[in-house]
Amino acid sequence: MTIYIALLRGINVGKNNRIKMADLKDLLETMGLTKVKTYIQSGNVLFEAKDEAQQLSQRLEDEISKTFGFPVPVILRTAEEYEQIIRDCPYRVESLKEGESIQLAFLADEPSLEKVDLLRNYKSDPDECFIKGKEVYLFLRQSILDSKLATQLPKLGVPATVRNWKTAIKLSTLVEAL
Repeated sequence: MTIYIALLRGINVGKNNRIKMADLKDLLETMGLTKVKTYIQSGNVLFEAKDEAQQLSQRLEDEISKTFGFPVPVILRTAEEYEQIIRDCPYRVESLKEGESIQLAFLADEPSLEKVDLLRNYKSDPDECFIKGKEVYLFLRQSILDSKLATQLPKLGVPATVRNWKTAIKLSTLVEAL
């Protein structure tokens, strides 16, 4: 069995695409996934499964759409991948100043080099980013809502969902407890 972290994109933001975490947990359990655990309302789920990530992600998207009536991109990482992502953070979390944050964008697929170059070359003072594989680490010196760099993520051409560093670390802790 493999431990997975599923990151759902665009649910429970505003009044649209509402999914209660208890209902999501029930759905995943009826799909045969085990040790299902949700974390906060933004669509973070940990579980164990035998399936391979690609097929599982599609299956989750299909079942969520059928059950809740709207499409939801699901980005999966195995526990091992997730722990490596946390270790790979190039920014020093302990030295963040007031108002600064680290955000982590999880991508569904690895973007093309041309798209990566577009984001890397974007003039984004005062913010910066580091791209590694299917993750984008954002070092923001202001709110993500005010970040011009964060608004450029769709230019990578692949579905993405963003979590703040505190949530990313909490999910890592939950993986260890699973």
